[in-house]
Amino acid sequence: MRTHPPRTHAQRSALVVAAAAALATVSALTLPQPAGAAESSPVGFGAGTTGGGSATAVTVSTPSAFKSAVSGSTAKVVKVSGLLSLSGQVDIGSNTTVLGVGSSSGFTGGGLRLKKVSNVVIRNLNLSKAVKTDAITVQASTKVWIDHNSLSSDRDHGKDYYDGLVDITHASDYVTVSWNTFKDHYKGSLVGHSHNNASEDTGHLRVTYHHNWFNNVNSRIPSLRFGTGHFYNNYVVGAETAVHSRMGAQMFVQNNVFRDTQVAVTTNRDSDEDGYANLSGNDLGAAATEISRVGTFTSPPYSYSAEPASSVVASVTGGAGAGRL
Repeated sequence: MRTHPPRTHAQRSALVVAAAAALATVSALTLPQPAGAAESSPVGFGAGTTGGGSATAVTVSTPSAFKSAVSGSTAKVVKVSGLLSLSGQVDIGSNTTVLGVGSSSGFTGGGLRLKKVSNVVIRNLNLSKAVKTDAITVQASTKVWIDHNSLSSDRDHGKDYYDGLVDITHASDYVTVSWNTFKDHYKGSLVGHSHNNASEDTGHLRVTYHHNWFNNVNSRIPSLRFGTGHFYNNYVVGAETAVHSRMGAQMFVQNNVFRDTQVAVTTNRDSDEDGYANLSGNDLGAAATEISRVGTFTSPPYSYSAEPASSVVASVTGGAGAGRL
């Protein structure tokens, strides 16, 4: 057996330092991303959306300044400082990033509309109590990222006093809705506005929802007609009916958590035609499912990493909403 002379103290110290450095390198490579850590770009169908990109930001603090700043299609980054009162909706131009300053900036009383535009990012805003309209409307638009916003109203009025929190209609496409809170509302998120719009919507309405927290939202989490939806790593609490696939829509419902929810997923309610759904890895709690047609959409055409349902509550409650960027 070959033997080696004993190592000196200096040699042993050098080996300890080298081993520690190597361990640190391995740890840096293998430690997971902190729960709720904000992505620098969207994951899902909205991948590639850049908004205003690296354009010089302008900060606004009045509704009139905001309306002026977000108009047009040139690249722009508009920072909103403070909670601004709106009546109705403000139209957002193409190639725009709208970004709330801090944790309490945004809009109340009205909302934002993306109509016939492309490449828009909406982040870090509080949007509350948009009366008789949606907090965010996406209509005939493509490449949209709605991320880390806090959306809410109340349930003190009838279900039609407010409209949707995020509604995506008229053949909009390639949208990601991520790390938002949806709270105290009746109709959460409608995708596809009408049973009679197949000619426009079919082949479009591709939407990803991930790491959103739906808390005391009655239904439409989301409701999807005609399109293709990927709903993963979301936390749903207190819904009557959560995911609703109808009019031939395809939904892949993956690794979500449902609590105090009556029906987690349905494909056969309030529709001329049933939808399709495929479920994988969900924690349904005591919620029922109503799956009349199992879907074929099980492999989204983009790279993503779905965490197990067991870690979703901690990730979402720790990272979703405004002020978490």
